[in-house]
Amino acid sequence: MVTLIPAVSEKPTVSESFASKKRAVHYSAKQLLLAAALVLPNLALLVVFTYRPLLDNIRISFYNWNISSSRMKFVGLDNYIEWFTAPETKTVVFNTVVFTFFAVAGSMVIGLALALLLDQKLFGRAAVRSMVFAPYVIAGAAIGVAFQFVFDPNYGLIQYFLGMVGIETPNFYQESKWALSMITITYVWKNVGYVFVIYLAALQGRRKDLDEAAEIDGTPPLRRFFRVVMPQLRGTTFFLSITVLLNSFQVFDIINAMTKGGPFGYGTSTMVFQVYQETFVNNRAGYGAAVATIMFLVVLVITAIQVYYQEKGEK
Repeated sequence: MVTLIPAVSEKPTVSESFASKKRAVHYSAKQLLLAAALVLPNLALLVVFTYRPLLDNIRISFYNWNISSSRMKFVGLDNYIEWFTAPETKTVVFNTVVFTFFAVAGSMVIGLALALLLDQKLFGRAAVRSMVFAPYVIAGAAIGVAFQFVFDPNYGLIQYFLGMVGIETPNFYQESKWALSMITITYVWKNVGYVFVIYLAALQGRRKDLDEAAEIDGTPPLRRFFRVVMPQLRGTTFFLSITVLLNSFQVFDIINAMTKGGPFGYGTSTMVFQVYQETFVNNRAGYGAAVATIMFLVVLVITAIQVYYQEKGEK
């Protein structure tokens, strides 16, 4: 009877095995130290300047506090109940939703259109690109002051052009719907350069061979855009939708410079402007903190939904 002896695979010697493990441990420790050196300073800044103030804001929202006083009175959920039952809340929420929707949609659509246009080989496109991006780096308060003259119903630039075709200029400072439109247009003009630059970088990094293949197949330009170009911009669009949404929720300087939340009290007040108004003008820091907390939760939910559908689309 023949006994089969299984082949014994060659194993490294004890010294070789120990040396390889030692090298692995050495590299792991080195990588951990490098990661800690890179992450910890930024994490510390986030904790000190983002997470701690956020938690402190939530804590303050349960108090009645005049910001100029050191005394704080615990009131529980009274600030939240008052905001949800206040008569001006509907107007503030409506202004926030309308402004955010048109600001995000306008910035994304116009920014993408400009990126597609200036991605072509055009004369002087470098100068035009700089001109499109320039408003984004200008302070919002300065842009708000400048656009007051643009929308002036008596001497503004819009009044001049509308007068040339015989159209009466709307009173942007006395009617809430026109005042909100004025602020939205001003914000889009300032913010479109940011969207334009990000989309332009994404367009320049896309696969050109797919465009060439679609062109050879005779695919119409519009269909080629939606079937070839846009799928490659999905990640960029997701990133911009979140960042532009967050930025539009935080717009304060343009509103303060142009209308100060008016006309008629809350005509152009958004939630972030109400936070400022209640905290620093009405001296109700607890109420202002409650509004800020509600706004944070709304943005958090919207962002979570966007992330969910983005991950679902990638699968």
